[in-house]
Amino acid sequence: MTNLFDDTRNYVLGDPELDIIGNREKLAQWRHRGCGPSYYTLGRKIVYRGSDLNAWAEARRVSTHVLTTADQPQLEKRGAAT
Repeated sequence: MTNLFDDTRNYVLGDPELDIIGNREKLAQWRHRGCGPSYYTLGRKIVYRGSDLNAWAEARRVSTHVLTTADQPQLEKRGAAT
């Protein structure tokens, strides 16, 4: 797994590195809905741990499948082959 964020670093709102996953408003929406990366509230400050951000990003990783000639019959059956 390649880390997008430094595991040993803490990130706060306004850090440009957070823009890779969403802008300030999107992160606020996710916190409100409870669907974004884990975070801490320290007073009024929001803090994200790099390791939490990496774990959250890895959980959303989409793996693609390389098509081979063995896949051709299934594609033709579904009408996806040209």
